[in-house]
Amino acid sequence: MTAPEITMYGADWCGDCRRAKTVLDASGVGYTYIDVDAVVEAAADALAISGRTNIPVIVFPDGTHQVEPSNADLEAKLRSLAS
Repeated sequence: MTAPEITMYGADWCGDCRRAKTVLDASGVGYTYIDVDAVVEAAADALAISGRTNIPVIVFPDGTHQVEPSNADLEAKLRSLAS
């Protein structure tokens, strides 16, 4: 399955972030991972997008985003982008 580029804001210590990365990797989609601990402005960017401090924040090419999505929600979104 292929889809346009996705951006994920997360952190290596975050279990939900690792889980979401696993789903993205298994789906074969291209995405950019931005570590909110390593990139100074990334946490503020993620907060501005979602209005929340929770991660991961996953931004899709259609302008929508998900915060801490379940595997099923993330997989459904990826399928909708591929169609």
